[in-house]
Amino acid sequence: MEALPVNRRQVIPHLPARLRPAQTAPVHLPLADAVHPAPAIKAKASMPIKKYLFAGLLVWLPLAITVWVLAWLFDALDGIFMGLLSAVTSVVPDTNSSQGFLSALRGFHGLGVLLLVVMVLATGALASNVAGRWWVRQWDRLFNNIPIFKSIYASVKKVSDTLFSSNGNAFRKAVLVQYPREGSWTIAFQTGTPVGEVAQHLGNDLISLYVPTTPNPTSGFFIMVATNEVYELEMSVDQALTYVISMGAVAPEKQLPATDSSKTN
Repeated sequence: MEALPVNRRQVIPHLPARLRPAQTAPVHLPLADAVHPAPAIKAKASMPIKKYLFAGLLVWLPLAITVWVLAWLFDALDGIFMGLLSAVTSVVPDTNSSQGFLSALRGFHGLGVLLLVVMVLATGALASNVAGRWWVRQWDRLFNNIPIFKSIYASVKKVSDTLFSSNGNAFRKAVLVQYPREGSWTIAFQTGTPVGEVAQHLGNDLISLYVPTTPNPTSGFFIMVATNEVYELEMSVDQALTYVISMGAVAPEKQLPATDSSKTN
């Protein structure tokens, strides 16, 4: 490699002769080192802290949110139960045995959830027989005669009967539909078929769909489209709902069988 000569007498020519250093052989530096100094030693790569942090969050975040929701539910139900217990305490005679029993109930955390489950099971068992269904009809008749209250109760009653009825078709099937414009596809849930005046104007070859929003599927849009404009999906309603809530990040586990593209009709 070609070297660059350096002469000390040429570097400091302005000094008197007596102060100048003795003549020495020129120092030859490699040209590459003179033009491009040697790079410093690279620092060792730091630990991928950001990567580990996000990986840890993905592990703990679902568990933390689940625990938080359950704790909030327990506290809310316990608060309602404690309010009822305070009302009972004001009515029950003030005796040592009764007060001791009520105090023991106050210290039972989660009793509100337990009582709610027992009440729902007991109500379901009662409504499953003939006598229980008669009481349910009387219950409905009573609430349907209360002004203002009846409009809310009747609407919620119809929706709950439609969603949770064992012989209903609402939310039993997930489909693909073009929404909100042609060429843009989204997942929707079939809620039924148009009937009555709507069917008279639009015809019978239509289905009613609920298009949920993401990540909150409790709000959405109700549309009616032709049956030949939707594709029925094999995934379950739970899988489709998870797919919507996750904004497409969590794909259904079940995969459709591969089709042979070589076949022709």
